[in-house]
Amino acid sequence: MSLQLDRSNISQAVADNMLTDLGFSTNVFNNGNTIFRVVFLVSEVPSQLISKKLGPDKWIPIQMLCWSGIAMSQYALSSKGSFYATRALLGAFEGGFIADVCLYLSYFYTSVELPLRLAYFWAAYTVAEIAAAFMAFGITHMHGTHGKDGWRWMFLIEGAITGFVGLWAAILMPPIPTKTASWFRGKKGWFTPNEEIIMVNRVLRGDPSKGDMHNRQALNLREIWKSLNDFDLWPIYLIRVIWFLPAGPVGTYMTLTLRGLGFSTFQSILMVLPKQIAGLLSIIAITYISQRWDNIRCYLGIYSSRWSKYAVLTVILAHPSTQAIQVGWTSRNSNSARTRTLSAAIYNMCCQICDIISTNVYRADDKPLYHRGNQAIIGVACMNIVFYSLIKVYYLYRNKQKEAVWSAMSPKQQNEYRHTTKNEGSKD
Repeated sequence: MSLQLDRSNISQAVADNMLTDLGFSTNVFNNGNTIFRVVFLVSEVPSQLISKKLGPDKWIPIQMLCWSGIAMSQYALSSKGSFYATRALLGAFEGGFIADVCLYLSYFYTSVELPLRLAYFWAAYTVAEIAAAFMAFGITHMHGTHGKDGWRWMFLIEGAITGFVGLWAAILMPPIPTKTASWFRGKKGWFTPNEEIIMVNRVLRGDPSKGDMHNRQALNLREIWKSLNDFDLWPIYLIRVIWFLPAGPVGTYMTLTLRGLGFSTFQSILMVLPKQIAGLLSIIAITYISQRWDNIRCYLGIYSSRWSKYAVLTVILAHPSTQAIQVGWTSRNSNSARTRTLSAAIYNMCCQICDIISTNVYRADDKPLYHRGNQAIIGVACMNIVFYSLIKVYYLYRNKQKEAVWSAMSPKQQNEYRHTTKNEGSKD
């Protein structure tokens, strides 16, 4: 919620005339978002490597406190240089956060349970967007307080909230399920010794590869290279780049589009709520369906007046999100702690590549209805159906290959393979 609060408030600031107040064009806004995404992308792998060395329980609060200070500094924005600088610094410290959280959650939940927990994580992300809309509605009414714009107060107040949550996380997050005791969490911890044994065993039985590295063990260059070469994960990376692309430009520009259609600042801020509430319900529902019926996760991805234009925007952006399913899919197919560390970062790098592309689909010379941009979006949406189907066929083929090799072994050979194989990751 804290992450999204400081990421989404740029849209509310734009609705409150930030671009006009600073004398920025739409293209300056695009450039700032592109800088944020590029730095965010570049920070993914380094952040995961730091997290693997220090432990997510230490690195995540550090990240939060750093970007909180940067978010608050946007109160003093005055030029393109300061806008670009804060965008870059936010990207540097927010980059890797989602992958760090996914790695952290994998210590506590089995591979089957993880997608639904990730759905709760992204549900909190959506709750933050809903809360941010109401907060922005109230805070932007502070326009003129001490001679400052409402959007400046919004950056300051919401950044301070993140700082508080970061401090709370620093004392609340345990490193692993078996080390929950502390002065804040209780001297006896959250679980009995027997419960800790059960938790660890069920996670390792669900995925024995989670026991091949401890949570403060760094990766060396050889292990990083092996993880990058795990080609069976590449199709999931590909669909993350292209699948969310059609909705990206529409979401980024929704408040700006609504202002262009004649709605007021406060109407534009509150009118994003229907699509967020629909998205909140749909991500939990579709992830639960995927967990209940395991083999259909791939199929789940295939599927005039100003008020009519608003209705179209809302329906497009309220589509069911398969984000949690695909992150859980990536973690489940990683099949080693080494690969899981890198795959979470690479997957999120693909998120940023998608966002970088989507940020630049709508251009200033194509407004207000963005006909050229929408044509491109429709083309990508059609292409996605084909790609998702081909990726499903690829994974069916790879599973049949592995099943054929395994079935051809005798029980004695299978047992010998378990104890002597040097195959790692999805090649095991």
